[in-house]
Amino acid sequence: MKWILRILLLGMGLLLLAAGLVLLVPPVRERAAWHINSWYIQLRYALRPPEQVVFVPDPTRPVLETVQASTPTGLPPAATLTPTPAPDAPTATVAPSPTPLPAAVSLKGVRYMDQHGLFNYCAPANLGMALSYWGWSGTRIDVGKAVKPFEKDKNVMPYELADFVAEQTDLLVLQRSGGNLELIKKLIAAGFPVLVEKGAYLEDLTGKISWMGHYTVVTGYDDTAKQFTTQDSFYQADYLVSYATLESNWRAFNNLFLVIYPREKETQLMQVLGLYADETNAFNLALEEATRATTLTAGNDQFFAWYNRGTSLVSLQDYRGAAEAYDQAFQLYAQLPADKRPWRMVWYQTGPYFAYFFAGRYTDVERLATQTIEAASEPYIEESWLWRARARRALGDQEGALADLRKSLDYHPDFAPSLAELTSMGVAP
Repeated sequence: MKWILRILLLGMGLLLLAAGLVLLVPPVRERAAWHINSWYIQLRYALRPPEQVVFVPDPTRPVLETVQASTPTGLPPAATLTPTPAPDAPTATVAPSPTPLPAAVSLKGVRYMDQHGLFNYCAPANLGMALSYWGWSGTRIDVGKAVKPFEKDKNVMPYELADFVAEQTDLLVLQRSGGNLELIKKLIAAGFPVLVEKGAYLEDLTGKISWMGHYTVVTGYDDTAKQFTTQDSFYQADYLVSYATLESNWRAFNNLFLVIYPREKETQLMQVLGLYADETNAFNLALEEATRATTLTAGNDQFFAWYNRGTSLVSLQDYRGAAEAYDQAFQLYAQLPADKRPWRMVWYQTGPYFAYFFAGRYTDVERLATQTIEAASEPYIEESWLWRARARRALGDQEGALADLRKSLDYHPDFAPSLAELTSMGVAP
């Protein structure tokens, strides 16, 4: 019997050795790591479903609770404005074109890039496509190295994409909120592809279909079919999306869009933008539309409307008014069906942090950031670590603030806001 046991042990040893040798092959090792990571995420979500986590703001707490916080470097000063009342909100519209738009337009020249094979590469792929239309010869990897130096960074913000264009290309970029379908069509008809950020229900690493943010490049439209042509890094090139679907999904991000263009086309672009050429005016148009939608929608759309109202008020530096709007949004969020909740919302849109912080509600900032971090299977959300650090600093917890800032830099090396915060604390990065 002993010889049988020895043979079995020898066989097990050889199998383990063979498995170890196989894992030395990079492609096999990467696939195995992906599966192990996926299993871990599924277990983590099963034990603590993120859609069950609900943030309950507490506006009754006294503001400026412990320490008067200094204004974070690079951010607007604390608001002294009173809350903005909900206006009658005329619908944001684009001035009529001098001549009717073509019934259909399809722009050619975008080099398709998918996001697959790399973690959360939606943003680099889509920016790469938008740049390629104007002759940029780089790849999604070139973008990714700059905008997400930590591979598993959960999200790349629009301003980070804009910074890449401004700092690493010869092209210009414009970012606006409050857009609409007619404006997209006008831009495309004039030869400008439009990069939009929208919500979408996609399959995540757990195998669930859940809400997440998603960029896409719009390159064409067809009024007869009522469809846009998009270059979708998740699906395929020339991916058709109905007008109604894009309008619904775009609402989740306050109808935000970016337009990339060469300097010689700036005058033409501003003429096409019309009311949206002025950034402050665009913020006001977005506020009007969001306010209107708060009374005309229900469910997720009403949650997005209140959130958009808060985001627009943050842009206009009415932080107390924004905080009130976000309070309403989070109250509505708690009433949504759990499987439909856009629980990743604060990953992509950090307006509540600005609003609550500059309204002096530091405890709400700390609590929201903590819940956002803990609900993620992997807390690679540098913005939430940064804002929790700012809140903790304002509340007198210097050690906690430093620890959070270090963590934010682990997940986004050289993240400028965190470096600035450390400098303002007199601490070397």
